Amino acid sequence: MEYLKQFQRHIENNNLPNAVALWQEYCLSEEFEGEELKEILQTIKSSTLVSSFGIYVEQALLLWEMMKEGELKHEVLKLIFDIQTTNEPKLADLALNYLTTRYPQEEHFQKKIKLVGLAERRNFQYSISNFELLSHMRKGNFFIHTGGWGVGEVTEVSMLREQVTLEFDYVSGYKEISFANAFKTLVPVSKDHFLARRFGDPDSFEAFARKHPVETIHLLLKDLGPKTAAEIKDELAELVIPEDEWAKWWQSTRTKLKKDTFIESPTQLKDPFRLRKNEVSHEERLIKSLSKKPEVKALIEMVYSFLRDFPTAIKNTEFAKHLISEITEVLNYKEISESEEIQLLFILQDLGHQKAQDLGVLISKTPEIEKVVENVHILAYKKRILVEIKKAKPEWKVIFARLLVGIDQNTLRDYMLDELMHEEDKTTLIQVIEELLETPHLSPGAFLWYFQKIMSSDKYLYADQEGMDRFLEGFFILLYVMESKPECRDFVKRMHSFLQSGRYVFIRRIFQHSSLEHVKEILLLSTKCHTLSDHDVRILYSLAEVVHPSIGALKKGIQEEEIDHIWTTPEGFEKIKNRLEQIANVEIIENAREIEEARALGDLRENSEYKFAKEKRARLQGELKFLSDQVKRMRILTKQDIDTSTVNIGCHVELKNENGDRTSYTLLGPWDADPEKNILSSQSKIAQELIGLKPGSTCAIQGQNWLVEAIRSAI
Repeated sequence: MEYLKQFQRHIENNNLPNAVALWQEYCLSEEFEGEELKEILQTIKSSTLVSSFGIYVEQALLLWEMMKEGELKHEVLKLIFDIQTTNEPKLADLALNYLTTRYPQEEHFQKKIKLVGLAERRNFQYSISNFELLSHMRKGNFFIHTGGWGVGEVTEVSMLREQVTLEFDYVSGYKEISFANAFKTLVPVSKDHFLARRFGDPDSFEAFARKHPVETIHLLLKDLGPKTAAEIKDELAELVIPEDEWAKWWQSTRTKLKKDTFIESPTQLKDPFRLRKNEVSHEERLIKSLSKKPEVKALIEMVYSFLRDFPTAIKNTEFAKHLISEITEVLNYKEISESEEIQLLFILQDLGHQKAQDLGVLISKTPEIEKVVENVHILAYKKRILVEIKKAKPEWKVIFARLLVGIDQNTLRDYMLDELMHEEDKTTLIQVIEELLETPHLSPGAFLWYFQKIMSSDKYLYADQEGMDRFLEGFFILLYVMESKPECRDFVKRMHSFLQSGRYVFIRRIFQHSSLEHVKEILLLSTKCHTLSDHDVRILYSLAEVVHPSIGALKKGIQEEEIDHIWTTPEGFEKIKNRLEQIANVEIIENAREIEEARALGDLRENSEYKFAKEKRARLQGELKFLSDQVKRMRILTKQDIDTSTVNIGCHVELKNENGDRTSYTLLGPWDADPEKNILSSQSKIAQELIGLKPGSTCAIQGQNWLVEAIRSAI
């Protein structure tokens, strides 16, 4: 295929002289490949140089005559006649004799010969292609319209009127097309073509796609060429597979495609799926990838994924030996980290190699094993390291205790917790839990995970009433701390969801046996959490009242208490309103598209694009809810709302210190604050020092005494 590459390079550069010189050299060669000749002709036909090349193309007839009879030889001749522009008599004779021999029983043969220009022999470019197009014009056959009408089915053909009638996919009604226009706009396709099956018999094609999903993708890629996941969805969703079933169908199909040896699956979302001409085994694909000497991390992930998806491949002795050779070469000659070395030994262990015996020794000698665990990105290997730690390190309980609060994956926490629970001496585990209770904000994920554990089963430590009371108190303290950190918004949402789950089922359970004093403390803590709506707080009071009726008086006070207003200027309100519209009408819609595109890649277990898109959706939904709650409480500040007899929201206060220095502050709502302009939120510390003061009053701000000289309206 070296000539093809050179042709493509010359044509891309619009270098006609070099392309012609190369063509003449190629046509005189004694050895050639028919498939390469076909691809060269296709490259020329689709290029801007095609008209200039028409006088040279017939030189390929020498090569054509040497080809074996068959469909490939036929396709090459069609391309030669599509490109030629000389219309020489000898070419007309060749085309006429060829068609006479190939179609001896063709109906209306002479009429078709005339229509394609061979009777008058003046202009018979495309003659063979056009003859076949006319022969394909039979009722029930299909064509693709190059002008965007989609696929069409022939309903009538009139040789007298020289026109064909078709029903198309994308235009309504029946369309009559003259043969002359048909030559320019129609491309014949077989009844087995993807588009023909989708248009001609959609019900049976849907049944086929459900039963044979991989074969359906084969057909699509063969007939339509390489397609991205999004483009495949455009061709199949709703048109073949119902929209509401697409995600499930594609997820299952995507998994099967990864194992198909004829389909090249993309590694990037933007890249297409391709149908290979020749089958490539999974082992060959892996060996080829390894031959490129990838980075150690990439190699580990590559081999791990392969062994997970094709576990029987290692029964191939030669392949297993090759894989062992690749892994041992990395171990022996590359500088690698301890975490990478351990993972490579896991691979050798799976391959049955004796070097894997070094695993226990390596882990026993590794001093900072927790860091090794953190640096492993494959969850299954993290779990295996934990198993090996328990075997190789006497101090495994201390290590597990540290990892219990430091690791993020709950499945690994579950394993370590179960192992610690099986030990008679649970001192280490108790110390960890006490640390969680005393400082939940240092390990919020671990705190919430263990709280969920004791609420799901009484077999765990601290699952008694006292333990649940302490965890519930820690829960609201943690919520109060976390909601003040913008970066923790997603975690706050998780806590809120847990609180509301099962209609506050864990609150009901804990309140049932809690003392009145403890319940009051919990209710007080809940009112400090801004994430909880007034409705949430009222529910908590109602649940407490069921157990302790005296709570009713407190609940009544809560119900009668006016909801705290968030004062803002018209500009501040407009800013929040615009942000809400941006999230609801732009960002969430764009994110939904990102999720669908990422989902289309399939294999959600290790689909980072899908994970990030889902995390982004949670953040957007959390921000949307937070801002919506804020808007409900907002009140536009007017002059009538401002009382300048004392410092309050909406006031501009002028101050003077003992040295005669002057400054001033404007107190507005949190959404209007701008510290650089001395515009403070009424909730800020300095504002709280000033609120309620009258002219002539003094106050201490940042270590200095200030006198209130004047108060006026900021609006």
